[in-house]
Formats: sequence, C-alpha cells, structure tokens
Amino acid sequence: MRLTYLGPMAMGIDHPALEGVDCAGYSPSCFAVEVTTEAGVHGAVIEGDVLLVDESRGLGHDDYVVVEMDEALHLYKTFRIGPRFRLLPPNGGTGLMATGRMVRGVVVHQARCQLDEAL
Repeated sequence: MRLTYLGPMAMGIDHPALEGVDCAGYSPSCFAVEVTTEAGVHGAVIEGDVLLVDESRGLGHDDYVVVEMDEALHLYKTFRIGPRFRLLPPNGGTGLMATGRMVRGVVVHQARCQLDEAL
C-alpha cells in the first residue's frame, strides 16, 4: 500500500490524526507518512492513518516498515527467515526479500482520526 510523506516529526505536523501527539518529543530520525486510499477501510491499517516512522530503528519480526521502491513509499510487514526478512503486504499478496537500501524505517506509532459521535 502506498504512503504519502508528511515530513519530519521534530518540525511538528498539523494533521487531525496527530491531535494530542507530542511531535517534538520524537527523535530527529522520525518522520510521518499518511496511508493512501488504496489501503481501503478494512484491516489493521486503513486509509487516512498516520504512521510515525523511525529511520534509526532496526528491523524485527512482525514490524510494519516503510519501503522505498519505484520512487514511492510503501508499507510492508516483516517476517523473519533466519538472518533475513521477507516483506509482506499488510492486506495480503506476494512479498519480496528485504534489502537494507530499500527499507526507510520502522513504524513506531499509528494514529487515526477519531469519528465524531454525531455521525
């Protein structure tokens, strides 16, 4: 699933999903991305979610990671196979083996806009 880059957390990001999140409290190595509409509205990660990503954190099993491919950012989930990692799309599909150059960072926080109770 594709992601839209929002910017570094240390600079502060004005997004409704981040209301109440202390942007300045995150490391300078953290940035935010927004999940695009191709994610849909079902599953653990849905369109409009904002993901906070740490570029300095190492990969672990079952992490969400941001990957740069074809000049775009994408979200994958890691699956450890011995010393290597397979990247799997969060909503299913064919995966690929991870390389150090393609992984931009590990998701450390997921934020979602709250719906108004009046709806």
